[in-house]
Amino acid sequence: MSTKSHSLKQLALQKFKKNFWGVFSLYFIIAVGLVSIFAYVLAPDNSRYANQMHLSIHSKKPGFKVDILTIPSKLKSNQNWLDRIFFGIENYDTEIPVSEFKTEGDFLKYTEYASDGLKGEEKTISLNRENKLNPYVKNKSFVFGTDKYGRDLLSRILVGARISFFIGFVAVFISLIIGIFMGSIAGYFGGKVDAVIMWIINVTWSIPTLLLVIAITLALGKGFWQVFIAVGLTMWVEVARVVRGQIMSTKEMQYVTAARALGFSDFRIISKHILPNIMAPIIVISAANFAAAILIESGLSFLGIGAQPPMASWGAMIKDHYNYIILGKPYLALIPGLCIMSLVMAFMLIGNALRDALDVKS
Repeated sequence: MSTKSHSLKQLALQKFKKNFWGVFSLYFIIAVGLVSIFAYVLAPDNSRYANQMHLSIHSKKPGFKVDILTIPSKLKSNQNWLDRIFFGIENYDTEIPVSEFKTEGDFLKYTEYASDGLKGEEKTISLNRENKLNPYVKNKSFVFGTDKYGRDLLSRILVGARISFFIGFVAVFISLIIGIFMGSIAGYFGGKVDAVIMWIINVTWSIPTLLLVIAITLALGKGFWQVFIAVGLTMWVEVARVVRGQIMSTKEMQYVTAARALGFSDFRIISKHILPNIMAPIIVISAANFAAAILIESGLSFLGIGAQPPMASWGAMIKDHYNYIILGKPYLALIPGLCIMSLVMAFMLIGNALRDALDVKS
């Protein structure tokens, strides 16, 4: 007869599995994580940053289709397969949207695509193989339409998921390192050490988060990693306060007193005995910080000090197209907005599910 495990971990896992929205959010977050890692494999436009522009087909509706003439370039890329998968292809080919085309002997005649009922310019290209000009035409479908620069919106959404997703990991990782360290010292030693650290925490907390992130970003410079570091440096305060409070209520427990009596060092007592027993609230607040980091990064990108063009970012996509809401093409701003909302809500739901599962009183 098998015995059923009643450990706290098993009980918490069983409670979490019963929470439908928590499990659904977990699978959704995993799916977004896989998409962000393999974005260039899944994106129709696998050029670097999905930045293939076609100004003649800008702001087209979802489901738009057009013939694309591709003229291979004589330049050759030295990328390896790993670089292509994770960072996109360095595309030197020329892509031209066309409305009509036909071959006549060794020449290809085509008419460039023009919107609003206009007729594009007619051009001719040699098909001479010796010149390595082997143009070909294929029909391309834009599932989410195109943005104001004629780029594939679906590809930009997929590639942009990488920034919004990974900023959560980097920011939470930085905040956990600083927050757990500062909170542990303040809560365990108390006295003047606690007073100094609490003064630093209160000063940091009194500064508006967005304003502090903007100041750090301007000091470090605009860029991809600068935003990650800036967001992480502003989110450690919540972690530090939670850790401090938990350690203050835990350090007088019998097992901590026994560890002191055995002569264990303060570092070992904190890292091996206290922190493993207060991880539940830290995990919950980390899930909430994931959502907060995504919103902060989106706000910074909207203000123009986050990820810089041509890098794809959901916040920057909203910034580029929010005026299209009143121009009859609201989907250009609503689609990235819904992506941000869905990912933030998933982290909030999984945070609530973890809170309920790790609550030993219920």
